[in-house]
Amino acid sequence: MKEYILKGKTGDWEIVVGLEVHCQILSKSKLFSGSSTAFGSDANSNVSFVDAAMPGMLPVINKYCVEQAIKTGMGLNAKVNKVSEFARKNYFYADLPQGYQISQFDKPIIGEGYVEIDFNDGTSKTIGVERLHLEQDAGKSLHNEDPNKSYIDLNRSGVALMEIVSKPDMRSPEEAGLYLRKLRSIVRYLGTCDGNMDEGSMRCDVNVSVRPKGSDELRTRCEMKNVNSVRFAMQAIEYEAKRHIEVYENGGDIHQETRAFDATTGTTKSLRSKENAHDYRYFPEPDLLPLILSDEQIDKAKGEMVELPDEKKARFIKDMGLSSYDASVLTVEKETADYFEEAAKGNDAKKTANWVTSELFAVLKNSNKTISESPVSAKSLGGLVALISNNTISGKIAKDVFEIMIETGKDALSIVEEKGLKQVTDTGAIEAIIDKVIESSPENVTLYKSGKDKLMGWFVGQVMKESRGKANPGMVNKLLKEKLG
Repeated sequence: MKEYILKGKTGDWEIVVGLEVHCQILSKSKLFSGSSTAFGSDANSNVSFVDAAMPGMLPVINKYCVEQAIKTGMGLNAKVNKVSEFARKNYFYADLPQGYQISQFDKPIIGEGYVEIDFNDGTSKTIGVERLHLEQDAGKSLHNEDPNKSYIDLNRSGVALMEIVSKPDMRSPEEAGLYLRKLRSIVRYLGTCDGNMDEGSMRCDVNVSVRPKGSDELRTRCEMKNVNSVRFAMQAIEYEAKRHIEVYENGGDIHQETRAFDATTGTTKSLRSKENAHDYRYFPEPDLLPLILSDEQIDKAKGEMVELPDEKKARFIKDMGLSSYDASVLTVEKETADYFEEAAKGNDAKKTANWVTSELFAVLKNSNKTISESPVSAKSLGGLVALISNNTISGKIAKDVFEIMIETGKDALSIVEEKGLKQVTDTGAIEAIIDKVIESSPENVTLYKSGKDKLMGWFVGQVMKESRGKANPGMVNKLLKEKLG
């Protein structure tokens, strides 16, 4: 882990970052109504009287959303609070029909926890989680439908959100990016949020302040609202930190405010002075009783927990002998980890990992596909690795076979048999090819014997060329050394 320091005119500065991440719960209906949560529906087609705040309509808590929040809390190594309460967070916004948001204030469903982030150099860092609370989402304002009017779509109004609030433990854009990616990985493994930031189902508010290096004070922070990609969050942090330093070094003060990040220019701009808790006039939600969880509900959530990225990574390192880096790459997405495990059954794990992270990833990237859409199944890739391991084909031939597998969908063994690509391991056949190469290259033989050892590579290449890549490389090297010795 490399220390991230910003240079200023007056000295070195350190960044302090905290993130508030809003994760839309994967559920078929909303937090307090039975309306659909389907993404991409026609505007205002998934709206009930509760969502539209019609008089006399009462909210009813969605039990499944509560269970999803409990599982997420466990995935964050956090305390599950048996008693939590909902509150009204009062503010006016055109797409907030009630004039308030039902959220949780001083008694959230999930308390303190932590997330481990991993750096490329193999080190890690613990980022504290302050809390996770449940709340309903607002609707959406549409400003590009008419040059003179704004429209309101309430499809999103009332959708269940988990707001995950970190502690101010991050010290660089990189750490914030790693934290967001790990958080997204955890909720996807658990199936509690799809983590699709481009669709708005996961978005974050970025809080940034700076302080002189070596100081432990927490200076005034500014918040960038609704940042919808990891890259944009990192850019927002870097720009805002530099802006703070410039203000301080020019004798000014930073005022707590809410700002917007412009992805086009990579800059931030002021929206409004930052609200404090008392500005929202929080008070207990009168239409909802306190949320009391039973031991049975908590035990049920424990029983539904899956192996999470950190646990899977540790197992891949310990049981399969993978490097920390390979294990990290393979466990970011559950689908990738599952694919690898299937392909590695009965095979060399390291060799399989190399094929997944290099050859397969390259194909998926070029075709803009996910691993779930891979043209080569995990079982088929495992079959290819097995053919390499048992010397049926060489690594070079395997790459040619892999290309055919991508184009045709056929398994490796069928292709090898159809094309006659089996590796030559017959000593006599290989010796015959070697003798032919030596006989046709007397000058190079003389040079090799005079000390030009690097010519061995040339001889190997000629033998492989004569065998059309089918000769076993290990045997070729061994027999060549004997005959040229």
